[in-house]
Amino acid sequence: MTEENKFEPRIVAFLCNWCTYAGADLAGTGRKEYQANVRVIKLPCTGGIDPLFLIKAFERGADGILVSGCHPGDCHYNSGNYHARRRWNVYKPLLEFCGINPDRIQFSWISAAEGAKWVETINGVVDTVRALGPFENYQKLNTIGSDTSVSSETG
Repeated sequence: MTEENKFEPRIVAFLCNWCTYAGADLAGTGRKEYQANVRVIKLPCTGGIDPLFLIKAFERGADGILVSGCHPGDCHYNSGNYHARRRWNVYKPLLEFCGINPDRIQFSWISAAEGAKWVETINGVVDTVRALGPFENYQKLNTIGSDTSVSSETG
């Protein structure tokens, strides 16, 4: 791939307002450099993330997703991060079943004081997704669904 055509992944990050978002803010105010491929969606708690949010992000063009919140036991809503962790353990095999490489979604715990960990995490996510290449499964599914010749062949 030439330098002009180098793939740059689009990462959507669902961040806990209280911890990870504050850690990302700390990294920014501390002028730490990290890859700018991430678009942040701030949520009150990772425990409130519906798995459909993740599917919708892929549908809208994301190549990878980061879900990050408070460390277990430090949730401002008592047990929200435990709910998120349990959901993730159930949701990961479902992704594989749907044909989505689970490496495209990363889950991490980053506190408000861990700006350096935010930088390390987001750079790792971008590098991992860059190595996987663009996520094109939704485009293929949408094309098949609108192509009448394909639906008549599968009959």
